Amino acid sequence: MHAELPPSPDDHSLPFNGPWYKELNRYHWFVLIIAALGWLFDTMDQQIFNLARVPAMKELLPHEPGESPAKELMNFYGPLATSIFMIGWATGGLIFGVLGDRIGRAKVMMWTILIYSVCTGLSAFSVGFWDFAFYRFLTGLGVGGEFAVGVSLVAEVMPNRARPFALGLLQALSAVGNVSAAVMMITLGQVESAGGLEHLAVAETPIKAWRILFIVGTIPALLAIFIRRNLKEPETWKTQVDAGVGKQLGSYSELFSNPVYRKNALIGLTLASSGIVGLWGIGFFSFDLLSPVFRKHFESLGLAENVVNGKVATWVGITSIMQNIGGFFGIYAYSHMTSIFGRKPAFAVSFVAAIFSTALVFWTLDEFSEIFWMIPMMGFCQLALFGGYAIYFPELFPTRLRSTGISFCYNVGRYVAAAGPFALGLLTSNVFTEANGYQDGMRYAGVAMCSVFLIGLMVLPFAPETKGKPLPE
Repeated sequence: MHAELPPSPDDHSLPFNGPWYKELNRYHWFVLIIAALGWLFDTMDQQIFNLARVPAMKELLPHEPGESPAKELMNFYGPLATSIFMIGWATGGLIFGVLGDRIGRAKVMMWTILIYSVCTGLSAFSVGFWDFAFYRFLTGLGVGGEFAVGVSLVAEVMPNRARPFALGLLQALSAVGNVSAAVMMITLGQVESAGGLEHLAVAETPIKAWRILFIVGTIPALLAIFIRRNLKEPETWKTQVDAGVGKQLGSYSELFSNPVYRKNALIGLTLASSGIVGLWGIGFFSFDLLSPVFRKHFESLGLAENVVNGKVATWVGITSIMQNIGGFFGIYAYSHMTSIFGRKPAFAVSFVAAIFSTALVFWTLDEFSEIFWMIPMMGFCQLALFGGYAIYFPELFPTRLRSTGISFCYNVGRYVAAAGPFALGLLTSNVFTEANGYQDGMRYAGVAMCSVFLIGLMVLPFAPETKGKPLPE
């Protein structure tokens, strides 16, 4: 079945006073669903890595039979793997962002989905840290490229008034991808607890729950079939190509030679770096923070190791679900808040809320019951910022540079943010250590790093307000 042809740009300017979603025709919904699924599966693969990082490190790092790797190794190599993944993410974003402007949003989105799906599956067959890190780098290439082309596609196809709500919904649905990964983690944790994975092996490599998670991460590759058959390039982009703008399409020299776009790119980069470091350098390490708490509790009950492993995996999954339920509502709340008060006030509130909610979790959370209100609150506040990135960044750049500009802001920020997990690991293993008088170093490191949200807050006065304005052509 083929979708209807996309509407002409003139349709975007027609007045409409009903709910935003009533403005969307069948093709609008098709584009939104495909782009949302691409990003949903993208975030699912990201979250699979976050959930599988600790058990993967326990198996892949050097250790004696029947024992776990040294805590210092875990605290160093876990964040290092995250940093390598984010460097791949940033690199892929820069490459595919330019290609999205030059050869088309739909084509590039198909390529990026195939890359992150296949390479996620390859991670399941890792035999050591460095081949695991290499697969994570390759996965990052695809993950980084998908966001900019998907957001550009939706922004250019949607009617003007519906655009921020549609982009907010697209970003909010990313939380569904995260929850899907967590549900799989919980399910596999239960199977592992029951001993259902004990005798599984491929080429003498044990099949643990984390490996199965990565194999499931190949499923999004099927989405590429629908993209190739039905998705069309936006009319606004095709108009630019037909106009013969040539080298101006997807050009970093063009982006930075224009003082307005250069300023917008640097402001967007700073805003993104602040939130990405906060989420990937602090927020997603709440799983690592709580894993020892869960393990200590279940070991005190005298349970067998495989039962303990399964129960820890289950509770890590529950923590992820709580974080992303909060994130879903936070992102969508941002899309409504920004439509009422403007982009800059919504960002300001979100940065302040992220500081206090994240510090509260890392400083005080130590009871199971607190997972059900502290973690959703942190997810709401941290992930609301990412709703802002999806809505705001397309409004900063013209069509010929939109994918390039979004990728620069969102993905160069990953190079900066790659230092976040590494810094957290160094603070935990070298500064806030037991030898220095700190009993739980990750708590102190997490609270100290919450100051990164202040960077985004400080750049806001220099950012343009785009509320109520059409996309630059």
